Amino acid sequence: MEQRPPPKKNRPEPSLRARALRLLARREHSRLELSRKLASHAQDPDEVANLIEDLVRRGWLSEQRVVEQLIHARRGKHGSQRIRQELLDKGIAEELVAQALPQLKAGDIEAARALWHRKFGKPPRDMAERAKQVRFMQSRGFALETVLRVIKQSADDD
Repeated sequence: MEQRPPPKKNRPEPSLRARALRLLARREHSRLELSRKLASHAQDPDEVANLIEDLVRRGWLSEQRVVEQLIHARRGKHGSQRIRQELLDKGIAEELVAQALPQLKAGDIEAARALWHRKFGKPPRDMAERAKQVRFMQSRGFALETVLRVIKQSADDD
């Protein structure tokens, strides 16, 4: 006769605070992201707002850290335009995004050059290939002038 494991104990649902801390332990979240994730588990919308205010007061929730983390994670693959849009989509305040933008734009050429070398490695042979490279780089959030500069420099280097 086959042995069955004992039935799982009915664990109580984790509290809203426990859910928030579990989410924050994995990665930084903006106020908007955390609110959205916790909203379906709250009895009252004010409960989520009060919890978020408490987390901010304690320093456990910081939109500045969200900005720093996202920039660090995306910098090698995306341009400043795409990172800026991602930050705004996460509900980060325009002022914080504006503070980070000069630093992002300053590193755009280097990031674009590194990405272009990883993806293509050699100058385009014809206009169709050049257009393909430009479209790819623009889809990653690099400005047209930055992309053209990187492609021109690669052609000059050869």
